Amino acid sequence: MVPNRAPGAVLATEPAPEPAPAVDVLHGRPVPDPYRWLESADSPETLRWLEERDREYAEQARTWPLRDRLAGLIRSLVDTDLWSPPVHRPGAVFATVRPAGSEHPRLVVLTGDGPPRTVYDPAAEDPDGHTTLDAWEPSPDGGLVAVQTSSGGVERGSLRVVGAGTGEPVGPAVPGVRYSHVAWVPRGAPAFYYVRRDGARGVRGVWLRRVSDGAETLVHACTAPGTVPGVRVLGDRWLLVTESHGTGHRTDLWLADLAGPADAPQRPLLRAVQVGEEAETEARLGPDGLLYLRTTLGAPWRRICAVSPEEPGVGHWREVVPEQDGATLDAFAPCPAGPEGGTALFVARTRLGISAAAVHDTRTGGLLYTVDLPGEGMVSTPETAPDGSVYLGYADVAAQQRILRLAPGERVPRPWPPGAAEAPPSPAVERSVVWCRSADGTRVPVTVFTASGRGRTAPGTGLIPEPTLLHAYGGFGRPRQFGFSATVLAWLLSGGRYAVAHVRGGGDAGRDWHLAGSGRRKPRAVEDLVAAADALVGSGMCTRDQLCLSGGSAGGLLVLAAATARPDLCGAVIASAPLADMARFERMGLGRMWTREFGTAADPDDFAALMSYSPYHRALEGAGSEPGPRFPSVLLTGFHGDTRTDAAHPRKMCAALLAAAREEGCPPVLLRYERDVGHGPRAVSRAVGLAADAHAFAAHRTGLSPR
Repeated sequence: MVPNRAPGAVLATEPAPEPAPAVDVLHGRPVPDPYRWLESADSPETLRWLEERDREYAEQARTWPLRDRLAGLIRSLVDTDLWSPPVHRPGAVFATVRPAGSEHPRLVVLTGDGPPRTVYDPAAEDPDGHTTLDAWEPSPDGGLVAVQTSSGGVERGSLRVVGAGTGEPVGPAVPGVRYSHVAWVPRGAPAFYYVRRDGARGVRGVWLRRVSDGAETLVHACTAPGTVPGVRVLGDRWLLVTESHGTGHRTDLWLADLAGPADAPQRPLLRAVQVGEEAETEARLGPDGLLYLRTTLGAPWRRICAVSPEEPGVGHWREVVPEQDGATLDAFAPCPAGPEGGTALFVARTRLGISAAAVHDTRTGGLLYTVDLPGEGMVSTPETAPDGSVYLGYADVAAQQRILRLAPGERVPRPWPPGAAEAPPSPAVERSVVWCRSADGTRVPVTVFTASGRGRTAPGTGLIPEPTLLHAYGGFGRPRQFGFSATVLAWLLSGGRYAVAHVRGGGDAGRDWHLAGSGRRKPRAVEDLVAAADALVGSGMCTRDQLCLSGGSAGGLLVLAAATARPDLCGAVIASAPLADMARFERMGLGRMWTREFGTAADPDDFAALMSYSPYHRALEGAGSEPGPRFPSVLLTGFHGDTRTDAAHPRKMCAALLAAAREEGCPPVLLRYERDVGHGPRAVSRAVGLAADAHAFAAHRTGLSPR
């Protein structure tokens, strides 16, 4: 697929003037920035430059022999019905479904035994496929649904209320909303809480909005910079307000009783649950009326505590489920203990990307029973229904996500919705773990997948080197979970290996693992990835030329940093929507929100750490040296509507790498640039095209040739 250019876009034809190079002086150090002009996304100079990149990309992509084959294989693997976990309301069940062959999921409601009825379909509103359904929440009685949509990938759109029976708008819409939590007031005239994250339309914080006329009241203001507000209503009574201080670092929580005076929704009396603690905490209400909290407070692998919502402060917390060394407690849901009554906790833990689930007694914290999952995969979004059943998502490397229902007291979850077909047989995939030592001696695990039955060994010689993708993310404390990826499965079925480095900065080994690779310690994550690549080559799994690093967003930063630090490390790099210019990341996209993760250029010590691995500046150094380093072939992807990392990063990185690749025969540097999409969800056909192109590039550069 050739990347799309905006309809009607006109490129200037006259010769472009040479843009003036910029140089900043930060903490006494000159910091050159010759491609700052590429931060202007729609200037004539940038448009002309992008036209050249589009032409170069199209010429190269035509030479990749597996491009069409991978696209067809990936498309066949995603051509299934895909449901979300259901949300129950009186007499109705809401969910999204993306039917096989559809571009986007649509919101439906199930009542009785009849077929699903569509409440909102983004394709009906926008047949061109640029509009996405970002979030939704039905009212307590199920008569109304708050629907959030955006267009062009900008992830900032409108929040509107529609009738569940008609799909027609009710009351005025809220413009400029970005992935807002929505929490309905449990009684009285229809009204809901929502959050303003960026302050573009007034004070940042939690607002109460009346559906009929759009009248609004501020109920909680965010005063600290760089915080993200959140809101929930628990048990149709308790208002939970949260503030996240730096993604994956710290959460403050407050609770208010909405069952008090008539004006309680407008003037909630918020009491601290956890404020000022360096811990991540998530709260849910159990059927016994207690508040259950999954927290890193005093438990880097996470534990669950219980407290009365009447006195919710930290001093009253009681540990219910202790942390388990070596396994991150990723998700939980309070539920009935069984037919005899009582309250239990469904708990999902992840160990090196693989989930295990169990049900625990809330009185003792002891194990009641383990849950039999379909295989080695990922559990996500467990939610408890009114009948006490827990609904959860499950997927693994070889099986598309399905929704499972675990009835009270049962150990084996069953497929949902009713009548859902059993999952078809999945291709057999083998998993192994390789350990490597990073520069400071820390042992770092690397998970490796291969398709069973592929000839991977030769008699008397051990492993046969195969083209290998090495993926890493290593940011924001997110543990890597091995759910379904049609792209990964297509790569495996084509004869390649797929590896994931569980580097520091991620959450694969608890909160301490995250903090050990964040801020000024972020270079450790880069060193971990370098060690993982060396280990794969040293073990005989692949050669340097057969190795392709792959990462997106914060992972894109990581793979670029590793490749520019060690140009001999691999044969190719895929960096999708990456961060790259770490001297100016705070000025682009949502970078100002990420100083807890990466540090800030305003601090001299943080700045020194940032510049030690900033890929853009490493590439500039290579462009200015004689002889310059020979960087591997790089495919960067950029999305014009990207409001998270900002497409200026891949544009500038591409320009710097092109300047460094000035010798005859240097590996190609390519930019695949798209408009009308952003960092988040997109139409299926465009997702398939992106995945197929990226991995056809990897196949071409690493010599993958399906047997």
